[in-house]
Amino acid sequence: MAIRTPDMILIDVDGTLVDSVPDLAFCVDEMMKQLGREPWGETRVRDWVGNGVERLVRRALIGQLDGEPDEAEFEKAYPVFLDLYAENTSKRSVLYPGVKEGLDYLRAAGYPLGCVTNKAAQFTLPLLKDLGIYDYFGIVVSGDTLEHKKPHPAPLLHAAEFFKVSPERSLMVGDSISDVKAARAAGFQIVCLPYGYNHGEDIRIAEPDLVIETLAHLKGELEQAA
Repeated sequence: MAIRTPDMILIDVDGTLVDSVPDLAFCVDEMMKQLGREPWGETRVRDWVGNGVERLVRRALIGQLDGEPDEAEFEKAYPVFLDLYAENTSKRSVLYPGVKEGLDYLRAAGYPLGCVTNKAAQFTLPLLKDLGIYDYFGIVVSGDTLEHKKPHPAPLLHAAEFFKVSPERSLMVGDSISDVKAARAAGFQIVCLPYGYNHGEDIRIAEPDLVIETLAHLKGELEQAA
């Protein structure tokens, strides 16, 4: 399916621009050890990422996607994780292949770019800066910037208003069902990458407008867009 030429492009962080699981998994496992419990390992943690670190900690405590841990245990664990992640936000995280190339093309082509993530600002901004991509974005909407976060449409609509662009002229690039739901609710087009964090499910099931292999592949699609 083809996409229409957008006037503005928003891009997700975790699972789209950055493979942040190595740092997140390290922090989860260290947290578990400090709680006197067995670590999970990177493969398990990878399926739990994508809805912010509070949700990740809750999932780690119960060892599954859905459900809630004992609240007292969560209250003990969460500060431990936050301290660990503050020191390990970008030590092991890397840009996915094609990200820098894709961002360079989008900037050169004159597209206003924004970043919309469910990660809290205290982790998002250092991560983007440490990996050298912060300056590509005219706005960064983090998970705690507004009252709501994805899949609510508010972060996307907030960025569209910032750039003074209508939702139907806007494009979201993400990797998860949360990105697809947010884009649909906001009236954006949605393009997804297949390699990210969608809890082990193929993102094509969520029926985005388009799936591309890397961010660099967006160039060809935009050059063909109506």
